[in-house]
Amino acid sequence: MATTLYGLGNCDTCKKARKWLERFGVAHAFVDYRDQRQAPETLLEWKDKLGGWDAMINKSSTTWRTLPDHRKTPGSDAEWKLLLTEYPQLIRRPVVITDDGAIAQGFSDNGFKKRFGVGALG
Repeated sequence: MATTLYGLGNCDTCKKARKWLERFGVAHAFVDYRDQRQAPETLLEWKDKLGGWDAMINKSSTTWRTLPDHRKTPGSDAEWKLLLTEYPQLIRRPVVITDDGAIAQGFSDNGFKKRFGVGALG
């Protein structure tokens, strides 16, 4: 499988991304990271490639807003890994990884067209 999409099965954005991949015939696997928690090493790799912990977090989510303030300011990689292992739904989604190792977050029609070389942009 050349592309893996990580997210939540009930996430509307993840559903849209999956439908887009199916529509354009892009072979992919889907991993619900609530059911299959990612290893701390994987979270570190994502952090490094996505621009840091803050860039990975969906701070508009209900889960984030209901966290106690002290949990919203992890002071180390270890604390971030613990937080995201405990609350994987905090990770902005979907996380898209292609076989070349490229990692991106989120979904947009034009962004996916560019990434997967499908159709004309516009």
